[in-house]
Amino acid sequence: MTLSEDVLWDAAGEGEPAVSRLQRTVVTAGCASLLVLVLSAYSDATWAACAAAAYVLAEIAYRVWDRRRLVEVRIVVVGEAGGRAMLRLRRAGGRTTEHDPHQVARVLIIRDNVVDSAKLRLRLHGKRVLFGRPSRPPAVTAWRRTCPRAHVQERNAWWGMPGIPD
Repeated sequence: MTLSEDVLWDAAGEGEPAVSRLQRTVVTAGCASLLVLVLSAYSDATWAACAAAAYVLAEIAYRVWDRRRLVEVRIVVVGEAGGRAMLRLRRAGGRTTEHDPHQVARVLIIRDNVVDSAKLRLRLHGKRVLFGRPSRPPAVTAWRRTCPRAHVQERNAWWGMPGIPD
């Protein structure tokens, strides 16, 4: 039984619809094949088909990677009153896992210098880094309070607006 839930990371509404992704993939693959045909006027159309296929494969690889990114991280208290707090991690593909907050080794929040958004890097003990989709910058104190053993760090992105000194 879930008693309370607090959101630490929420990027659920930040994605774009699937129809526009499909349209973008088809248009870009068509433009890539047309570009290859124009640049190689003395060649046959197989290079154009190969360029379009390479782009589609790259887009598929990106979508597979994107489905594994974190969309939401919640603090969930499981059990009756005074129950144990868990982190519920929801990925873009729909998979949900629960982890003990003491398993979190590192939390890195990278704030964008230009747009009011941030990226999340979450490392669990003995596991690889989990990436979060871009979202609004969260409060770092909530992460520090929830994951007491984790190294919680926040930094600005390494790039900035061109022509504007920092």
